[in-house]
Amino acid sequence: MDEGLRKAALEYHRHPRPGKLAIVATKRMETSRDLSLAYSPGVAAACEAIQDDPDASFDLTSRANLVAVITNGTAVLGLGNIGALAGKPVMEGKAVLFKKFGGIDSFDIEINETDPDKFIETVARLEPSFGGINLEDIKAPECFKIEQTLRERMHIPVFHDDQHGTAIIVGAAVLNAMIIQKKRIEEVKIVTSGAGAAALSCVNILKALGARAENITMTDKDGVVYEGRPHLDPSLTGVARKTEARTLADILPGADIFLGLSVPRVLKEEWLEWFAPNPLILALANPEPEIMPDIARRARPDAIVATGRSDFPNQVNNVLCFPYIFRGALDVRATAITEGMKLAAVRAIAELAQVEASDVVAAAYGGQAPVFGPEYIIPKPFDPRLILHVAPAVAKAAMDEEVARKPVTDFEAYRHELERSVYRSGQLLRPVIEIARKARPRIVYAEGEDERTLRAVQSVVDDKMAEPILLGNAEALTAKIQSLGLRLKLGEDVRHIDLEQEPELFQRVYADYAKCVGRRGTPPDAAARHVRKRPTVTAAMLLRLGEADAAICGGTGDWWRQFQYALPIIPRRAGCSRVYAITALILQAGPLFFCDTHVNLDPSAEEIAEMTLMAADTVRHFGMAPKVALLSHSNFGASNSPSAKKMRKALGLIHAAEPELEVDGEMHADAALAEQIRHHALPESTLTGTANLLIFPTIDAANIAFNLVKATGEAVTVGPLLMGLDKPLHIAVPSTTARGIINLSAVAAMEAAGMKAK
Repeated sequence: MDEGLRKAALEYHRHPRPGKLAIVATKRMETSRDLSLAYSPGVAAACEAIQDDPDASFDLTSRANLVAVITNGTAVLGLGNIGALAGKPVMEGKAVLFKKFGGIDSFDIEINETDPDKFIETVARLEPSFGGINLEDIKAPECFKIEQTLRERMHIPVFHDDQHGTAIIVGAAVLNAMIIQKKRIEEVKIVTSGAGAAALSCVNILKALGARAENITMTDKDGVVYEGRPHLDPSLTGVARKTEARTLADILPGADIFLGLSVPRVLKEEWLEWFAPNPLILALANPEPEIMPDIARRARPDAIVATGRSDFPNQVNNVLCFPYIFRGALDVRATAITEGMKLAAVRAIAELAQVEASDVVAAAYGGQAPVFGPEYIIPKPFDPRLILHVAPAVAKAAMDEEVARKPVTDFEAYRHELERSVYRSGQLLRPVIEIARKARPRIVYAEGEDERTLRAVQSVVDDKMAEPILLGNAEALTAKIQSLGLRLKLGEDVRHIDLEQEPELFQRVYADYAKCVGRRGTPPDAAARHVRKRPTVTAAMLLRLGEADAAICGGTGDWWRQFQYALPIIPRRAGCSRVYAITALILQAGPLFFCDTHVNLDPSAEEIAEMTLMAADTVRHFGMAPKVALLSHSNFGASNSPSAKKMRKALGLIHAAEPELEVDGEMHADAALAEQIRHHALPESTLTGTANLLIFPTIDAANIAFNLVKATGEAVTVGPLLMGLDKPLHIAVPSTTARGIINLSAVAAMEAAGMKAK
């Protein structure tokens, strides 16, 4: 580790507060009533229920989603036996990964005990506290006895990640490498450098996948693990080979797979020529592998190379599996993690790598999305689809092996629940997507050649939400689709339109557009140029002419300019005086809608009333009851400034138009979000709970508030959504991701379905 990284790591762990973990309460504690429920006397009810039925602990405490990350610090990373206390930063890091990738709460527990029997006794007594045990960084051979004994004694999942996590990822890597290299696992020759806990577990997994014991030779620091070797550790007697070979070099000729779990530079460049054609080299020593990938590829260009490092392709990283294995196990309240559950994880991870990577993966890795092949045989750690593939596979395997106490009855609903933990917009958009799937309207995408658009359209096609139409040149679109590793096929999955190649359609679009803008200072030659050069104009015109049912524009350039391109083309809906924009943020606490964030600078009271009613309808489309707060610097009549009086007048207009709508104002923003603050200011307020729709007096206030909230925490954006147009058209902002375009597509499809139904 260089000095700069060392200093940065220490600062990272020290500031703004020591460590990487904190406890967050999941229930409110604001009143004496809350205290009486959480603690004395109310807590006695939960205690008595658990006394009567121990399984009630999973429903009444955090146990159902709580894992202990436990070590004695005898084999920490590449640091060795540094002790329990020095291993604590690693355990905290593991707990953070559980939360980040699996949504699982964890406590790290460092035990000052190297005696296996005493360690076992300590851990076994922790069973009432946790739903699962993740053993970490415990040296071999003690780790084998510790895990096996705890699995037998405890009735919750026990998993030694150093052994099984690596083995599961190696298994997935081998399965996919065999596909690419056109080999059969039953026939390949496997050589290991390393015979510790991880290596033994890898060999066991590979055998379970079909590798033959007679084709596997293990080596360690003393050479080949052979029958009759003096002082051979008892844990290795089952894998000892009858062979005359004594060194790693002796057994490498003809090797198809090299599995390194040992020390740096042990595999020499000059040995690589002895390997079989198209070998797989798994050099997993950290931080420096058994051979550097560039050296391996220089000597063997036909090789697939994987390491444990994030700066090279094919990173074998335990984070690909342990959060999701525990997620699936906890969700069915498994009593153990079985071999079948591990193999289910292997196959799910391998299958996911064969599917094109998501936009989130591309963004996490510099915008270059990986494609299944020699440099992408296993998924990337930040691929959010892992939980959707691995956890259900593990849960189903637990059910098949009869270790599930709470089986999943509806796997589609279960996947949707998991999806909400990956894309928080899933919860908000689920009813919208279901409506879209039934209607499958035609959506035209103005920026057809944009990478975000193409990734989004792949998802739209896969989810059967719509029939996409891409604007762009066919050759350019095909090349971009191929470079991204997508499966889209022009003319089959999607329609594409290039007006330069369709003169009749161009004439229709041009003639009608010229009429739209002829009295807006745009002469015919300029109109023709706009149709050719401005994709937003083309997409809006195709929507206007009935060639599409909805349009998604923008994402590049200035949003307001794109809006001005579309506005003369798509008329306002009958009865609407203005067009408005609403944007949603999906926060940890739930969705929050902001209006008007993009269009109207200083709306009148009448316009605020109109936008509020339209925004309330939009919220209802998402399956939510609108709770509306009209915001102001004034709190319930505290000021008579023009903006305060405007919001007050708007409230009266809204009540007159829709008396049943739950709305109040003018009020402070904190009063809108905290019922206690609101009732202190005005006990008779007609708004209950927390507002989910915020109406602002000006565009400045709305846009500033929206961006401040977005920047203060992790949030998913939906929008901006245009309200008041006669046809569904939405314009993406430049920061919109592919997921954001999918969200816009779902809303546009829902709106198109509603218009068709009228």
